[in-house]
Amino acid sequence: MTSPSPAEATATEAANHSPSDGSLKRAKPNDEDDGGGEWEVVTRPSKKAKKSKKLPKPGKGYPSITFSPSSRLNSKINLNNLRDLVTYIFADGPGPQWVAVSHRPEFRKIVAIMVPGLEEAMFKAGVDYSAYNEPAAVEQDHIITSPDDYYPRKLEKERLPDALKPFADMFPHLWPVRTPGDDKYSRMHSPMAAFLTAPASQSKSKKGSGVRPASEPQGWKNERTRITDFLATADELTENGYLLHPALLPEGDDRDQFVAPEGWVITKVDKLEDGAVPEAEIQKGSITAGREVLALDCEMCMTGENEFALTRVSLVDWAGDVVLDELVKPDKPITDYVTRFSGITPEMLGPVTTTLKDIQEKLLDLLHSRAILVGHSLESDTKALRLAHPYIVDTSILYPHPRGPPLKSSLKWLAQKYLSREIQKGGASGHNSIEDAKTCLDLVKQKCEKGKLWGTSDSQGENLFRRLGRAGTAYKAQGGDAAVGGVEVGKTSAAVDWGQPAKGAGAGATYQLGCKNDEEVTVNVIRAVNGDPDGLEIKGGGVDFVWARMRELEALQGWWNKNRVDNTNSDGGPPSDASVAAPSTAAAAAAAASAEATSPLEQALVAVSERLSRIHAALPPCTAMIVYSGSGDPREMARLQQMQAQWRKEYNTPGKKWDELSVKWTDDEEQALRRATRKARAGIGFIGVK
Repeated sequence: MTSPSPAEATATEAANHSPSDGSLKRAKPNDEDDGGGEWEVVTRPSKKAKKSKKLPKPGKGYPSITFSPSSRLNSKINLNNLRDLVTYIFADGPGPQWVAVSHRPEFRKIVAIMVPGLEEAMFKAGVDYSAYNEPAAVEQDHIITSPDDYYPRKLEKERLPDALKPFADMFPHLWPVRTPGDDKYSRMHSPMAAFLTAPASQSKSKKGSGVRPASEPQGWKNERTRITDFLATADELTENGYLLHPALLPEGDDRDQFVAPEGWVITKVDKLEDGAVPEAEIQKGSITAGREVLALDCEMCMTGENEFALTRVSLVDWAGDVVLDELVKPDKPITDYVTRFSGITPEMLGPVTTTLKDIQEKLLDLLHSRAILVGHSLESDTKALRLAHPYIVDTSILYPHPRGPPLKSSLKWLAQKYLSREIQKGGASGHNSIEDAKTCLDLVKQKCEKGKLWGTSDSQGENLFRRLGRAGTAYKAQGGDAAVGGVEVGKTSAAVDWGQPAKGAGAGATYQLGCKNDEEVTVNVIRAVNGDPDGLEIKGGGVDFVWARMRELEALQGWWNKNRVDNTNSDGGPPSDASVAAPSTAAAAAAAASAEATSPLEQALVAVSERLSRIHAALPPCTAMIVYSGSGDPREMARLQQMQAQWRKEYNTPGKKWDELSVKWTDDEEQALRRATRKARAGIGFIGVK
């Protein structure tokens, strides 16, 4: 007797545990009546669920994803389109306009594999892999499509290089795929986040205009986090124009030779470790970690063209009590009080004798080694105060702009969205620095209560694995009830990646399978698709959705983000030679059969093709398979962005003159960065159904 399918088992279990009235409590994605509660009563037929019908044979009734040459595309498809294809087939996502999906209920599984390092030029007939990464070849051949060439290219086996011929057996087309980003500011957004974050369900219609208050996505779980986890790093401070405190500089010449610019003061912290509080002294559950937290906001007036001077400084503590609130007399005559913003008037400053130096002395007493300074875009305030402190929490960094840096969300917008609070209403009174400081404090408190992902792009959407688990749909063909358009059931999933996928977006998957090389990725994808023979960990029959990433080609190409290697991260960094597994026997045989597979790149492509072919062969019928690169070549973009960051760092250093800068940033470099970003955002993808 055959074992039931996963869908049958789900339906049978539901029938066995349903109340006597034939109803079943079940989550509903668009439920509004109970305030988004987890349970609702769904009417169930009294008769037992039907068994799944036999798999359709290729042809009539078989699921397919097809592209018609008569279709009209207005732009390249992007990673969001590929993700939405997954949610359309398996959940509640919108229907695609760029391909036709036939017999959607017949799909059994979906496998999506990210292979950074793949480029369209690799599939070009006659490509010389031995010279592929030489500068001349990179410049001339690696972008072979025009910006308006949106249509997929048909894969013809006889015209493909030997190393990549297996792709034609698995996929009908090669698709140009655009990675999300911002051309205006020359930024590419994370391809992983784009694919693994689904847009939040629109349970309510959009009414009116203005800022929509932030809400917790489905499945959100608060993760209480200490404020010390949100301290800005030296790199973040540099990128945002801060003068680095010497305690943040590397030990050695950089720190020993540090000299504060004229008029600046440095808080009394010798090294970062001075701020650490022993665990025994920290109250259990404290999110301040035994540190004193002070929120700062300043108001400025103009003393010349594009020249601002400090006129008011306010400091509040963790409880919201005012610690310091003083007016300051600038050294130079004020040319514009900008009262509508600063709230400062000539009458207010008339009797004031407090100078900037007086304020600096008070702040040096308040900002001791265990004090954390909180504020919004604090680089402006610290420049006005001419003060450097190593422990900074900046709400403009904690709550990044949806379109990425260098854009920053205003404090007014953040208050509306996350605190449902109106500040800076304008009028004759202008801004209130105490109100702004307290607002920053409340934003930090909310971040500490909800966790690191709150206020980031992930909190504006929903983890793809969780979406499938929450809103997956079973149809009659899968043992569901067609009378109500499908019964909601959780779609099981697996995240297969290098390192520890549970540390990132993979935490939302039913199973997380960590790997050390691409061979382990291949084995674990097949395992996730088919399940464990004994069913002890991964149930028999496998999971419904598998996402995986292969990284050896990415490392060989030099695309791996080496800036993260020294930091704790989930992937463990680029592989050493010892961690790169040899291809399987089949891959070795394929490489040996190809007399031209002599270059490391071609050998790597042979291995990629063989591993993907092996996965494809192991897939059950009616399974959709998606392979995508994630991005194009990001190396030149990364180089120019680092150059731009160095220029900004030096340009923002007080007292540094233009001719003293080690890096120049002109329109030539700006245009080169734009071209490099367009290239980095030009990826490829493949879609097929077995």
